[in-house]
Amino acid sequence: MGRTVVQLTLIGLQLALASTLPNKDDWDVYSFHINSTVTSRYATTVITSRVVNRMDESKEIEFHVRIPKNAFISKFRMFIDGQVYDGVVKAKEQAQQQYTEAVSRGESAGLVSSVGRTLEEFKTSVTVAAHKKVTFELTYEELMKRTHGKYELQIHARPMQPVRDFKVDVYIHEEAGINFIDVKGGLSTKALANAITKTHVNKQAWVYFYPTVDQQTMCDNCGEQGMNGDLVIVYDVNRNNELGDIKKSGGYFVHHFAPSNLPRISKNVVFVIDKSGSMQGRKIEQTRIALIHILNDLAEDDHFGLITFNANIFSWKLELVQANSKNVESAKNFARNIQATGYTDINQALLQGANMLNTHDREGSASILILLTDGQPTTGVTNLEKIQSNVREAVAGKFPVYCLGFGFDVDFEFLGKMSLQNKGVARRIYVDSDADLQLKGFYEEVATPLLTDVTMIYVGGTNLTQTNFSQYYNGSEIVVAGQITDNDIETFTPQVVAISSNRRLVFSDPNGIVESGQSVSDDLIQRVWAYLTVKQLLDKELQLSGPEKEQVKKEALRLSLKYSFVTPLTSMVVTKPLGETIHVLHKPKESEAPQRRKSSGRQSISRHRGTSTSHRSDNVATTAVERAFESWFSSVDQGEMIDLLQFLKGDRGFYFSRPTGSQSHKKRPTLRETLLDIFIHHYSRHGNLPTDETLLDILIHHYSPHGNPLQPTDAPLLHRFLLKAENQTVPLCFDVSGHLSLKLLHHPSRELFVNGELDSVANGGFKRIFIHFKTNQHFEIDTKGVTVRDGQTETHHTGQDLVTAGSVTMIMRNNEIDIAAGDMRLVVLVHKKNSIKFLWPVLRQHPSANNTDGLLALKSAVYEEVQQVAATKLKIKNQEINVTSGNANDYSIASPLMMNCWLTSADSALQRPLADFIVPQL
Repeated sequence: MGRTVVQLTLIGLQLALASTLPNKDDWDVYSFHINSTVTSRYATTVITSRVVNRMDESKEIEFHVRIPKNAFISKFRMFIDGQVYDGVVKAKEQAQQQYTEAVSRGESAGLVSSVGRTLEEFKTSVTVAAHKKVTFELTYEELMKRTHGKYELQIHARPMQPVRDFKVDVYIHEEAGINFIDVKGGLSTKALANAITKTHVNKQAWVYFYPTVDQQTMCDNCGEQGMNGDLVIVYDVNRNNELGDIKKSGGYFVHHFAPSNLPRISKNVVFVIDKSGSMQGRKIEQTRIALIHILNDLAEDDHFGLITFNANIFSWKLELVQANSKNVESAKNFARNIQATGYTDINQALLQGANMLNTHDREGSASILILLTDGQPTTGVTNLEKIQSNVREAVAGKFPVYCLGFGFDVDFEFLGKMSLQNKGVARRIYVDSDADLQLKGFYEEVATPLLTDVTMIYVGGTNLTQTNFSQYYNGSEIVVAGQITDNDIETFTPQVVAISSNRRLVFSDPNGIVESGQSVSDDLIQRVWAYLTVKQLLDKELQLSGPEKEQVKKEALRLSLKYSFVTPLTSMVVTKPLGETIHVLHKPKESEAPQRRKSSGRQSISRHRGTSTSHRSDNVATTAVERAFESWFSSVDQGEMIDLLQFLKGDRGFYFSRPTGSQSHKKRPTLRETLLDIFIHHYSRHGNLPTDETLLDILIHHYSPHGNPLQPTDAPLLHRFLLKAENQTVPLCFDVSGHLSLKLLHHPSRELFVNGELDSVANGGFKRIFIHFKTNQHFEIDTKGVTVRDGQTETHHTGQDLVTAGSVTMIMRNNEIDIAAGDMRLVVLVHKKNSIKFLWPVLRQHPSANNTDGLLALKSAVYEEVQQVAATKLKIKNQEINVTSGNANDYSIASPLMMNCWLTSADSALQRPLADFIVPQL
């Protein structure tokens, strides 16, 4: 009787129950993985969702996820019945016919729509046959933007239900070295915090987020529908070279320029504030609060002005004044009394602000014009193009204009174009409780100019992205990409020229060294160039008109199609099985207001989750379980089931039927009562059936056959470890209690990390072993085989096989896996106990470096016996510890031997706390 019988028996039970049990969901997301790789600040993220239709009929299954607005979708695939259905990126005009047909049927599910400040929603669906599965795979790419001295990778998790196999894996590799890394966001707090593992080693960092099903319901925005929130990876890189970080690969380069240790430049800033009637209430109140905070943050050598406007223009002062305490206090009193009323004359307000800066042109300072408005011009000059022309003429390229649009009544495209024409950017301020913080946060991005008139020069470079920047601010970064002419690195010479106060600075690399980018794939730098070029071409297209506009649009479209980017100029046609509606996915513009979802005949996943069995009677569910159980149980081989329980407990403890007239067995449950009790209890708590592994775990560890049902047994789960002793024949041994994940071998300088998960078998071994090596090579070993994740590629290996990934080699043999990584040799033995297999790792060759840590890196114990009358003690490092005589299996050899050992506590044997060897995640 082995594992096969156990699995077949339990699978049969579940199939019998599935036909009559009132499941909470008629389709189930059983796996949801997010894998993000960041190299040279360029993030490629793959979301993989696996869904099964549990109904006896075909069902339309939806896939919708949220991705950063700044990202471009580059790939979408569906896997159904062995067939792959790839999304195809086309010019929007070419896809318009399919799109029009979809809209005419009221089907808006194919759109990528804006859903908030930083996210867009990708949504599609497909019909899946009864009891069949579908895999959705979405890939998107984005160049990380540095603000406030850090990069932020935002990952949104919203699978719409708790998922048994939920994982987020983030890998970051920066050649400049990672200065710090942190994890924030709503999914990093409370009960979810210990589901996060963070590892940082010089140039590399790993973040793993593996929450349990229970944890997925315990965050602020979590509940019965699982998680709904963000995981934000925050980091920055080392900056040891003032010229910055330059990568080249495949004839392309990318230059990240963010010099530090520069003196701040005093600034001239004019705030132009809309106080028209539409700003009444919360908007003007939050504006006052933000403005007072901003005024407090002005440096004393800054100069500033305040203008408010409706149909008339109100200047606090007619010219810029120094930000001394007297003037700041006076300005704050002015801000406190701003009242909203009247019409909106944007044109005259901006012209007066520009004039104020032009007449106060302090040498060695940086000037900034900031507009805040919530609407459109309603008086004075109201023609948008005329306003843009007037402002462009008044500013004359001397300083940037930043436009902040409050809410969705504003014409954001108008503001965006006007900002870009004047070397600035537009930013939407969302009408929310933290609008004042949004305003203050934007100001802080531009509060500290460090350089002006920045020119990026690349001798031997061509097809360059933007190379001229009016200002560089503290905490930000300038990024330029291009091609190296003839791929001739010898003639490629980068240089940056800029103004710092009154000084002309030149940043260059005297050695002419450009990092070769050997750690990145050949096309990654090229894709960074393509991404940045398309983004800037789209901005340029917004500013132009006529033939120039069409030419820029044509080039942006060409690159979008070449690199399969879903941009405002392209659409992704989602191909599906024959006969199904084709979905056409468009990327929204920031100027578009968020779309309200239209209801349709189809049920969305969220609606499915709403019609759960919580509305049904518990008695109905229980009756269905019993009915299915009776049908299944009557067909089971009774002797086989008795063997199953004997195998599980080592003692029958259960009766197939209660002995007639036996009083001594009245409290001992029958087998049927036992299994039915487990399933009803599990269903009432979790709303679904236990998996095979869950049922086994319950039967083995949490069910006492001689006591009350569903009460944990008193005996803890123990695993016994041996620690060899130097110059002694009897080793030490210690017990580890519980189902833990342990640090086996950590070798930071070689970027090697090995962790293991203990199994659920008393005095057994490990269920899984994880190996992480170098950049993005990850190996998961279990008793069935090896899973290799090399970058974005995942492969599975079983049987006898040779596996290679980078410089790691694995040789799979019967009951043994040999792993070589650098000068480390590790063997994972597969043992079997009571028909259950488990793993045991053995370090055959220690790495030459001495900075290793983990259970496998422990040195042999050095002790001497201290004879005592009452008890035996050992002396280790001048400390006496209590020991007892014990024994343990030596699993480090293929045929384990039982050995005598001195049993002591784990802390005493290890000479440090066991907690040092426990890892929160694998």
